[in-house]
Amino acid sequence: MSTVETSREVRAEAKYVRMSPRKARLVAEHIRGRSVPEARAVLAFTSREAAQALEKVLQSAVSNAEANHGIAEDRLYISAAYVDGGPVLKRWRARARGRVARIRKRTCHITVKLAEAPLVQGPPEPEAPKAEATTAAPKPKPASRKKTATAKKTAAKRKASAKKKGAAR
Repeated sequence: MSTVETSREVRAEAKYVRMSPRKARLVAEHIRGRSVPEARAVLAFTSREAAQALEKVLQSAVSNAEANHGIAEDRLYISAAYVDGGPVLKRWRARARGRVARIRKRTCHITVKLAEAPLVQGPPEPEAPKAEATTAAPKPKPASRKKTATAKKTAAKRKASAKKKGAAR
């Protein structure tokens, strides 16, 4: 049986990022479950502002993994990437007739968790096939259906009656 190495998790987070959590979550969904090189490529070509913030957090998590655990970047994948809401800065703007409109400047906390891809130590060697299993008889093919003369006639009658009904309408 193959042996599987236990995976270690590394995380990095950016707090109080001046960005709406809803917009950042859209980008986080794109990289969740991908390998680190693949996630970097996705973030590089994503044209949203959140991609830059997520790229910084991803770089920090990779650096943590290399410095603290000695795990190479190629062996890491993103096990979790989520965005939580932070505190909201409440501002106001003057409106008509002395009224006020509230402006909410949202912040978010971005967290990226990396895990080491498990190493599988070679597949087990298959056993030699038994002689009895190779001499089994092949399954017979199902018989093909042939239309009989009466079946052909009834099908022709149905078509003719359908044409008459269509012409009567």
